[in-house]
Amino acid sequence: MSTQRNQAIRNYRTRLGERGMARFEVLGREADRDLIRSIARRLSDDGPDAVRLRETVIKTLSGEPPKKGGILEAFRRSPMVGADLDLTRPIEDGRKVDL
Repeated sequence: MSTQRNQAIRNYRTRLGERGMARFEVLGREADRDLIRSIARRLSDDGPDAVRLRETVIKTLSGEPPKKGGILEAFRRSPMVGADLDLTRPIEDGRKVDL
């Protein structure tokens, strides 16, 4: 029975490798279990969230100070880019105040 089990594990790991995935064990605190699992789940999706999360973790662990212009990049990624909004306000003289 153990040969069948070993063969199934080998097949599973081969299929993971074909998808570019690897199985590994991590030691950590019990309190961080859900956090680590959720990070691993996000990174395995390999979508835009995974790319952003990967970049953030790499920057945080590198210890380098953050680059300037981050807010500008955030505005450029905004879904409102190219919406051609008219944000002009009418000019008013104000109201008269009796002092």
